[in-house]
Amino acid sequence: MASTNFIDYVKIFCRSGAGGKGSAHLHRDKMTAKGGPDGGDGGRGGHVILKGNRNYWTLIHLKYQRHVFAGDGEGGSEARCSGADGEDKIIDVPLGTVARDAETGEMICEITEDNSEEVLVKGGRGGLGNWNFKSATNQTPRYAQPGEPRVERTVILELKVLADVGLVGFPNAGKSTLLSVVSAAKPEIANYPFTTLVPNLGIVTYRDNQSFVMADIPGIIEGAHLGKGLGIRFLRHIERNSVLLFMIPVDSPDIHQEYKVLLNELKEYNPELLDKKRVLAITKCDCADTELMTEMESDLPDIPYVFISSVTGEGITALKDELWKALNN
Repeated sequence: MASTNFIDYVKIFCRSGAGGKGSAHLHRDKMTAKGGPDGGDGGRGGHVILKGNRNYWTLIHLKYQRHVFAGDGEGGSEARCSGADGEDKIIDVPLGTVARDAETGEMICEITEDNSEEVLVKGGRGGLGNWNFKSATNQTPRYAQPGEPRVERTVILELKVLADVGLVGFPNAGKSTLLSVVSAAKPEIANYPFTTLVPNLGIVTYRDNQSFVMADIPGIIEGAHLGKGLGIRFLRHIERNSVLLFMIPVDSPDIHQEYKVLLNELKEYNPELLDKKRVLAITKCDCADTELMTEMESDLPDIPYVFISSVTGEGITALKDELWKALNN
């Protein structure tokens, strides 16, 4: 997906439809001079509905559609005929989209399944016609209910990419290179920091025709939760990952310290991320010899780890095995 087309945050203004008014009609025809009330009910106003669509990957289609208005319900008529309901407006969104109220920040709903629907803004109810109010003591009511008014709401839509494995690391740790090797994804790769500016997804093939989804997010640095680097804007995309793959180059001055910094940034953003399963990949091992890697093994964080090289392919199969084990335990 092109960086200019990846939109994961939009604010839209939604307005539901007003309910149609009930009819206060009294039945009259050539055979009936003074018929009773027969006014029909008004139609329901249209809803604004959020619908999951697995064919969408970003919110780009909503970038220039910031106003969504549903249709009004029609009024009731004679012979107890009810008015037509207003037209619902359905907003297709990618799976993993979260809707929040822009004023209160309260979460309205989240879409995680294809074709699942959630009502963002309810349409107004239609008013009752006068035939609903007739009684033994009120045989000719000449009044009916008005329909409920429209409801307006400003909604923030945030996309949290759905993936099994999320890559976490400093800029230039080899995340994009790994994704390009284990999947068909083609992220931008270059020898400078912050090459990746948007999340990238790739489907990793495994044994016996099995697979899992891997997500690469832009690199984070110390102080990201304070807005340094690209900040924490993209960390929302690993909130839904089952396993976090920490990637640290073999030539790092202090692997333990880098791991602690990354872990702290996740904690500052959302402490619940620390509950996720973790795997450590020591990258760029084509630059180190076996003796050095053996010495390093005695002083690594206490989580499953694998030495890999995306250039030579060393350790890639073992990494897939470790990730698969973490995903299925």
